[in-house]
Amino acid sequence: MLIDFAYFEENLDMFINEMEKGLAGENSSLKMLPTYISIDDIPEKRDSVIVIDAGGTNLRIALVNFDYSAPSISYFMRYPMLGTKGPITKDEFFSTLAEYLVPLTGKSKKIGFCFSFPADIVPNRDGRVIYLSKEVKIDGIENSLLGEPLKNSLAEKGFDIENIVILNDTVASLLGAKAVYGSRVFDSYTGFILGTGTNSCYIENNFNILKSEYLKNKPGNCIINIESAGYAKAPRTPVDDSFDSLTEKPGEQLFEKMISGAYQGGLLLEFIRAAVANGCFSKSFEEKLAAVSSLESKEIDDFCYYPYGDNKLAHLSKDNEKDLVSLYELVDAFFERAAVLSVVNLAAILKKTGTGKNPCRPVCISAEGSTFYKCKLLNEKINYYMIEFVRRRLGMYCEFVKAENSTLYGTALAGLLD
Repeated sequence: MLIDFAYFEENLDMFINEMEKGLAGENSSLKMLPTYISIDDIPEKRDSVIVIDAGGTNLRIALVNFDYSAPSISYFMRYPMLGTKGPITKDEFFSTLAEYLVPLTGKSKKIGFCFSFPADIVPNRDGRVIYLSKEVKIDGIENSLLGEPLKNSLAEKGFDIENIVILNDTVASLLGAKAVYGSRVFDSYTGFILGTGTNSCYIENNFNILKSEYLKNKPGNCIINIESAGYAKAPRTPVDDSFDSLTEKPGEQLFEKMISGAYQGGLLLEFIRAAVANGCFSKSFEEKLAAVSSLESKEIDDFCYYPYGDNKLAHLSKDNEKDLVSLYELVDAFFERAAVLSVVNLAAILKKTGTGKNPCRPVCISAEGSTFYKCKLLNEKINYYMIEFVRRRLGMYCEFVKAENSTLYGTALAGLLD
């Protein structure tokens, strides 16, 4: 199934409209959060930076060095994310985190802190926690700042820190590409996450950030965290709505539920059930499907690589070639839509900013996430539509890069800021 350009362009304009409303502080499904980080403010002279990367599973501590501007890691430790092995208090969180940093005393006075949970970034680049994922339990941390109390905990241990910069993983990915590919000439940079969840960020001119009194009259630019998972204007089907009603938070993160890995299996299973209800498959297929209660993204990939193999979806259509072809075509169409929506997100950034018009200066898209890189049909379709619609039809050029240690290096780059 090929999606026509008119459909793409219509959705592209809707996405840009939501971006503009979010920047103006109007009602929008895109939060368009300023990070107060300008890529132009990163100093040429780069010292060592302490890096904290707090994710849903792991907590990583590193010392990143910028020798001759190229980043390297001279210290690295990995711990279970605090609050994943049982509830802890906010004070315990900061005290334990400070203890983990003690071995780096005297190595640097700057910290970059990648916090992969929703946080409201304030002009001094501290961050106020909005909420945590259900797997992480830190009592009392919601609505708390991150940098200031950590700085205080470190001071109690005799650790003098000048500055702590808070950012999220998508922004760190963008900056990671800048750190690793700094010798390349790019028109701009974009961060794109498509894994368990999805998000994107980009560089916006300050005068377009109308909702920020601090930024709108300040020369320069700022990285904007789009929070694209919440985009709510993508065309939806009754199957999308029925699946959404089964999720933990109906009505939220609608875009993420249409394209990301965490929801892939459940949503595709609902589409297969709907196709069966409409008589698209044999009675035998219908009977086998009744025994399937769940579907994982890996099981979809197993089928895409081995439609005649020993896997859950292949078994549904075993010995029935018509069912097999129909199922593959359904899966193909499912990923076609996800690919086009992903490209809409990325093309909206290029079109809104007017970047990527020179093939010698493409926009660098720092892409992260297992769904983007490992999902067979999705990856090839994203690349197809980026060429067909973005390059050939819109005349905009970009390049996907996978920067080594992008989160650690990007967080370190942010930590260099005063």
